Amino acid sequence: MRTARAAHFRRWRNMSSVSMAKNRFNQSWLHDHINDPYVKMARREGYRARAAYKLKEIDEQDKLIKPGMVIVDLGSTPGSWSQYARNKLTQSAKRDAQREGGIDGKIIALDILPMETIADVTFIQGDFREDDVLAKLDEIVGEQQIDLVISDMAPNLSGVASADAARIEHLCDLALEFAQNHLKPEGALLVKCLRGSGYSQIVEKFKHQFKVVAPRKPKASRDKSSETFILGRRLKHPG
Repeated sequence: MRTARAAHFRRWRNMSSVSMAKNRFNQSWLHDHINDPYVKMARREGYRARAAYKLKEIDEQDKLIKPGMVIVDLGSTPGSWSQYARNKLTQSAKRDAQREGGIDGKIIALDILPMETIADVTFIQGDFREDDVLAKLDEIVGEQQIDLVISDMAPNLSGVASADAARIEHLCDLALEFAQNHLKPEGALLVKCLRGSGYSQIVEKFKHQFKVVAPRKPKASRDKSSETFILGRRLKHPG
């Protein structure tokens, strides 16, 4: 009986320790989030998430988004990357005296989750691996070609490093496959990934598929985070 009670107490103590650790983590995250300058800036400038500034910094460094582009945003919800792309193409439309409103280009956002409407952005809800979703995409793109694919997709993290690495690698593989099949030869793909187990394999896959590959760690990406981005340009073997 004593042995059973002792074992029960140890289990309770371990569960309690885990619960307290999670609570401390949540409190720390909430404190960082509330005081985050990018969160405050996003609220001020109308972006749905601070992630917009990650794309903004990479775009300013690499000149990704240009007038007239066809851009596909994979895993777009809540929509901050599409918002930034839309704002960038709106600026170029304003510089065109002959254009009345709208954007100078085309943005198609895809996600299995719903997304609130963004002006001038076409949203397709569904899995971009499914034929009916791809048919809708092809109809919208028409005779044009896709210039840029952006993906801020991330899995629900479990906290188990090996499992999380496998999940993020899978999402990167899906984005790479999509780009291979839909991107124009001189196009570009930007994806989010995590540094750690599996990262070098993702980079190698990019190098196999693209002529130019560059890792990016924007300032808006928290220092504590293993999050990073990989940019690939110019397909080696266009689909």
